[in-house]
Amino acid sequence: MIDVEMETVKLAQIVMKWFPDMLPFFNEKELDSMIILRDGMNLLEPNDAMEIIQFSICELQDTNLLH
Repeated sequence: MIDVEMETVKLAQIVMKWFPDMLPFFNEKELDSMIILRDGMNLLEPNDAMEIIQFSICELQDTNLLH
């Protein structure tokens, strides 16, 4: 069994690794949001990265609508 510790990264790191062409579509607040990865960046797959990006955008939009 591989022992991998959780890793906290900014959404920007995930976007830059897997989908750098999407970078201009995010604002600074979105890119600076912190994401906790259970298995770290090394084991993150593209489909998982996209799911994290989509969820993060939805979460930030919901927060912005409440303010």
